[in-house]
Amino acid sequence: MTATAVPSDLRARLAVSLVFVILGCTQGSWMARIPAIRDQVGLDTARWGVVSSASAVGDLVALTLVTLLIGRVSTRLLCLSATGLVLLNAPVLAGASALPALVLGLAVWGLSATFLNTPVNALAVAVERAHGSPLMSRFHASFSCGVLAGGAIGTLAAAGGVPPGVQLAVSSTALGVLLLVLGGRLPDEEVTTERHRRSLRQRFTPQLVLLAAVAFLASFVEGAASQWSSVFTADYLDEGAALGAATYTCFTVAILVGRLVGDRFVARWGRRVFVQVSLLTVVLGAGVGLVHPGLPYALAGFTVVGLGLACVLPAVFALAGRQPEVPPGEAVSVITIGQWPGFLLAGPVVGLLAGATSLRLALASLAVAGLGAAVLTRRISMA
Repeated sequence: MTATAVPSDLRARLAVSLVFVILGCTQGSWMARIPAIRDQVGLDTARWGVVSSASAVGDLVALTLVTLLIGRVSTRLLCLSATGLVLLNAPVLAGASALPALVLGLAVWGLSATFLNTPVNALAVAVERAHGSPLMSRFHASFSCGVLAGGAIGTLAAAGGVPPGVQLAVSSTALGVLLLVLGGRLPDEEVTTERHRRSLRQRFTPQLVLLAAVAFLASFVEGAASQWSSVFTADYLDEGAALGAATYTCFTVAILVGRLVGDRFVARWGRRVFVQVSLLTVVLGAGVGLVHPGLPYALAGFTVVGLGLACVLPAVFALAGRQPEVPPGEAVSVITIGQWPGFLLAGPVVGLLAGATSLRLALASLAVAGLGAAVLTRRISMA
């Protein structure tokens, strides 16, 4: 079997939070500088859309590698290696001035970020279990804070004329120094011995498959809301780009707020009830935003969707990590496999539905996915 060695509680919590911040800050900085990076490579919008899909290749490689390595290689080592690759790749990707460099950078970004998702969540589960009370939502709040901070830094850098590569090099260096200081405080999950090693098929227990399905549907909602909330307000409601951006901002800020307070409700209600209530809140928010088309309802609706969605995936990771049959790292890898295609498919599926009907009807898929996940949650057995 495996055991988890957890350093002093506070330092371990800080170390795991830092990894989440690094992933979020790098992502937020990159997204804020996409227009400048696109211009320095010389791509129009259509070609950029095709090229940006290169990250999906890295995602697939990462899912394969992490599934094979987790439980067989030190979880701390996997986490530190992936975090280091995220930091090293960020300035190279942001500084790309030729198409081959950009494609390679995007593929490496997909590889490192997706790979990191499994070990960092496994270590977060370990710290939470040692702490004795819910922490997962706050760990994911660290990621959200990182995204907002990275976006703000990117905005200021763009306003000051700082090249994207220089900006990411500076931020990666600063974050790398913090990682050197705190990285040794990350907990670790012992490598599974040959005697107790499981086949890949044995990881997919009925409960983990159920949790992976919930993660898929929750990720579909998050992907659809992230990619289409601003478009719904700006184009469908004809309110313009600024208010479209405000709708997306309401959604993302609501996720952060929900994650900052979510652990309190988990401690009070238990994770299964909390996830059910959260998913029904998603359904309510989608209904408000779509049944009553108009700017106030769109802003309110996507805000409620964000609040409901905020802590679903953190709770699912925590439930997976507490399954008795499978070590936390291997269990989390199953959830990662279920989660990834949900986010990937959300944009194209909503786009196809919008083309066949209307964007308003297509976004009803958020309510359908949320309701489906809530129904599945009723079958979760508490670990």
